[in-house]
Amino acid sequence: MAELSLDDCVNEICPWSGEAVSADSLTLYKGAVVGFCNPGCRDKFEKAASAFDEVIQD
Repeated sequence: MAELSLDDCVNEICPWSGEAVSADSLTLYKGAVVGFCNPGCRDKFEKAASAFDEVIQD
């Protein structure tokens, strides 16, 4: 898997905290690079998203 880049990030502000996103806190979600202010916010998003993905079918 290629390293994720801020240049490909679809947002500049963390959706959890409202702070600027950080290069060490990116994740890939449904083909898009999404950024967070820190790894804790990223991990919280990944956990929440996976819970919804399990019950919602595309």
